[in-house]
Amino acid sequence: MVTTVRDELPVVVIGAGPVGLAAAAHLLERGLEPLVLEAGTRAGAAIASWGHVRLFSPWRYDVDAAARRLLEPTGWTSPDPDALPTGAELVTRYLAPLAATPAIAARLRTGTRVLAVARDGADKTRSLGRERQGYRVRTVDAAGRVTDVLARAVVDASGTYATSNPLGVSGLPAAGEADAAPFVTGPLPDVLGADRARFAGRHTLVVGMGHSAANTLLSLVELAEGAPGTTVTWAIRGGSARRLFGGGTDDELPARGLLGTRLKEAVDAGRLRLLTRVSISRLVPGAESVQVLGTTKDEALALDAPAIVNATGFRPDLGMLREVRLDLDPVVEAPSALAPLIDPNQHSCGTVPPHGEAVLAHPDDGFYLVGMKSYGRAPTFLLATGYEQVRSVAAALAGDRAAADLVELNLPATGVCSTDLALDADGEPGAGSCCGSAPSEPQLVQLGVGAPAGVGFGTGVAHGRTGDDEA
Repeated sequence: MVTTVRDELPVVVIGAGPVGLAAAAHLLERGLEPLVLEAGTRAGAAIASWGHVRLFSPWRYDVDAAARRLLEPTGWTSPDPDALPTGAELVTRYLAPLAATPAIAARLRTGTRVLAVARDGADKTRSLGRERQGYRVRTVDAAGRVTDVLARAVVDASGTYATSNPLGVSGLPAAGEADAAPFVTGPLPDVLGADRARFAGRHTLVVGMGHSAANTLLSLVELAEGAPGTTVTWAIRGGSARRLFGGGTDDELPARGLLGTRLKEAVDAGRLRLLTRVSISRLVPGAESVQVLGTTKDEALALDAPAIVNATGFRPDLGMLREVRLDLDPVVEAPSALAPLIDPNQHSCGTVPPHGEAVLAHPDDGFYLVGMKSYGRAPTFLLATGYEQVRSVAAALAGDRAAADLVELNLPATGVCSTDLALDADGEPGAGSCCGSAPSEPQLVQLGVGAPAGVGFGTGVAHGRTGDDEA
């Protein structure tokens, strides 16, 4: 029997988005061997799918320090630190060059989806000798070939963008939701660009009350100005949109305040129809549209829509981790030590304090959720926070406990984002947009440079979801 020494195995990094590639860069600096597995055909594949969206965070917060040190010897030109990249620019000007560096390219497998992670030779119930075992990572490639990869540790940076919350009530899919999939656009369609024909002159239902919804709603309102017959219905589960409207001029983040102001003006002017306390119970697809059935605050819900934008937020894919011993909060499905800092029932804004390996550790040593996936169902994630997470994890895996525990960042002071269209409406360039981190999910939002970590900006609204049930 051949015995594999755990420390001689690579560290498997799941996902080649910004945080996954940063993890690989930090591991390399620590003398550890990474193997990056990416389900898409290229690095940053998830971000490329919302490439039309502009981040609010300037480039100075979007480039990891270890990644920069890999890139600079190649002749890479650093973007203007104060410029605001789109998702497409983040891929083409940063992630693609980083993935092409010899150190990363030799350790990156694209078109490789992870099916499951387990301790090698031990299912979840086996404790004897568990701490000595490495990990077995089961993968499938584009041709359908299943391959197991052995690893000394696993860093899961796969994000949440591929797993949207359902449209139905109580966190469950509505009856018929799977059959209605052809009418569901995804959370961030390119309304004014590549997807314009799908929305122009037609009715669209937007479901959700985050900044992805706001971005799409303002795009649809703008589209309606030049495309007669374009109508918009906005459905939210709460009793009030006050949390998304924000504090207006009281918001210390003007772009975010302007976003809420513009959206509220559109609702008040009748440019879109707002339905509150919406529960969608059934979707009935037809030839050209889907019938949406359920209830609202005031009446039964029955409308037809050729397109539904499911800006309903995201949740982590935990099915592939069923054999790993995890310590997750029962509410947000984030590591238990991190969850109280990000629970959306308590927080509507504010910077999460920098945190590292000690907060992210699970009962199975050497396994970590990082990036947007570490936030579980919580909606706001700072890309810079993800970079600090993987720096700390790499230090811990290399045995440098002091460096792992020393987490210091000059973090911006809120994780709440705004949208291009809010400022564009006034002819001002370069606001940002939030989509569901991170990045590799689209919630890559950092604002308020220089504020102490943990201090948020005032929004003029109560924290958390306390405003959702207002009449």
